[in-house]
Amino acid sequence: MLTIIKRGACSILIGAAVVNALLFATSGLAGAATDLMLAPNLSFTDDSSPKFPIEGKDLADATVARGLPTVIFFGTAHCWNTAREAERLIALYPRYSDRVHFVIVDLKHASPAQGRLADQYYPGYIPTLAIFDKSGRLIYDRAGETASERGDTEHLQQLIDSALR
Repeated sequence: MLTIIKRGACSILIGAAVVNALLFATSGLAGAATDLMLAPNLSFTDDSSPKFPIEGKDLADATVARGLPTVIFFGTAHCWNTAREAERLIALYPRYSDRVHFVIVDLKHASPAQGRLADQYYPGYIPTLAIFDKSGRLIYDRAGETASERGDTEHLQQLIDSALR
C-alpha cells in the first residue's frame, strides 16, 4: 500500500514494502510512454496546478528497457517543482523519443507496477528522476530539479546523453 503525506509545498509518497526485483522490457520502446506533452494551464510559480504535469499515451508503463536508456520521472500534481522539471523533460522529449524509454509515474495514480518502481527508486521527495543506461545500470537517481532556472535543460540533456553512451 502507498500513502501520500503532505509535507511543505509538495507531497511525499511512502512505500509499504521494498521490492527486490525490477521488471525489464525485452526490446525496443514496447510499453514506453509516448506522445508526451505538458498538461495545459500549469503553474510554474506555485502549487496550484491540479493536474499531473505530463500527458501522453502508455503512461502505465513501469519497465526499464534493455538495450535503451530509460528515464523514469516521479512526480505529482500540485507541485511547481514537478511542473518545472516536467517542462524540462518535455522540452527534450522530441530529441530523444526514438532512442530513450520514458516512464512517467504520477505517484498519486501509480499502477501497481509503478508502485513497485517507486518502492525501489523513489526517495520520498518530488520531483525525482531515475536514469538507467542501455545495460539497465542505474546511473542517476536524485530528487529535486536538475536546474535552478526555469527552462534550463543543459544538465538533464547531459544526463540523458551519458545514458546513451
